Amino acid sequence: MMQPSELIVDARSGKRVPPWWIVLPVAGLILLLSSLGGVLGAFFNLARHIGLENLPNTAPAEIQSQVYPQSAVEQALWLISSFAGVYLLLWLWLRLVEKRPFRTLGFRDSRTAARYGYGLLLGGLMFVLAAGIPWTMGFYRLDGAPLAVAGSLVVLFGWLVQGSAEELLFRGWLLPVLSARYGVPLGVSLSAVLFAAAHSLNPHLNVLAILNLVLFGLFTALYALRDGSIWRVAGVHAAWNWMQGNVFGISVSGMQPVGGSWLRLTESGPDWLTGGAFGAEGGLAVSLVLVAGIAFLLWQTKRGWSERSNHPREELN
Repeated sequence: MMQPSELIVDARSGKRVPPWWIVLPVAGLILLLSSLGGVLGAFFNLARHIGLENLPNTAPAEIQSQVYPQSAVEQALWLISSFAGVYLLLWLWLRLVEKRPFRTLGFRDSRTAARYGYGLLLGGLMFVLAAGIPWTMGFYRLDGAPLAVAGSLVVLFGWLVQGSAEELLFRGWLLPVLSARYGVPLGVSLSAVLFAAAHSLNPHLNVLAILNLVLFGLFTALYALRDGSIWRVAGVHAAWNWMQGNVFGISVSGMQPVGGSWLRLTESGPDWLTGGAFGAEGGLAVSLVLVAGIAFLLWQTKRGWSERSNHPREELN
C-alpha cells in the first residue's frame, strides 16, 4: 500500500483530530469572523467616498453603491481584510485545540517558490483554456482592451491572499482532518461540497456554477493530497481568479471585476456555455476543463506515477 499524503500524516500529528461535528461549524465560524474584516473595508470605502460624518444625511441607495470597492487599491484591501483572518484563526485553533504547528497545514515543503510559481502558471493556463473554448466558438465578444496592467497587478496581491486563505481552510485543514478521521474519499468529497456551499450566497448562482465549484474543490483536493502541500493549489486558485477578473474582465463567481483588466470580454452566447452573469465558472466550458484535470489526476494516481505516491490505491477506488 502506498503511503498516505503528508497532509494527512500532519493532520494526525497533533494532540487530537476533531470529528466532523466540530470541524464543520468551526470552519463556518472562521469564514464568518474573517469576513468581518470586509466590513472594515466597507467603512474604509464609505469614509473615502462619502465621509462617515455625512452618512446620516446620505440616501441608502448612495451608501450601498459606495460600500463596494471601486478602485484597484480598494479591491485589494477588501480582499485582504476579508480573508486575512483565516490565517490568524486557524493558527489559534491549531495552537489551542489540535496542538500542532501552523506549518502542518501544507507549508512544510521546502520548494515553496517553485511550487507556488508552478501553481500560478497552471491556474492561468487552465483559465485561458476555459475562456478560450467559448471565445473561439464566437460566444465571447471583445469589447476593448483597456490594458490596465498597473491596476490589475495591485489587485493581484488581494487575490494572492484570498486564494491562499481559501485553500488553507478547505484543502490545508478541512480536507486532511476529515480524511484522517473518515478516509480520503469522504474527506475529498465533503471538503469540495463545503467549498461550494461557502459560495452559495454569491449573486447570479446557477446549477452549473454549483457543479463547477464542487469540481474545482475536487480538483484542488486531489492535487493537494498528491503534492502533500497546498502551495500549488494556492497558486492555481489565485491565478484563476485574477485571470478571470483582471485579465479577461469577466465576473468572478458572480462579482463584477474591479481595478481594471487587460481585456474586456462580454458573453454573447448561451449562458450554459459562457456562464452568463455569474462569469465563466457558471458555464460548461469550465466544467470540461475541470473534469479533464480531475481525470488526469486520478489517472496519475491510479498508475502510481505521483513522485510522492500520496494516494493509496485502495482509498481512491
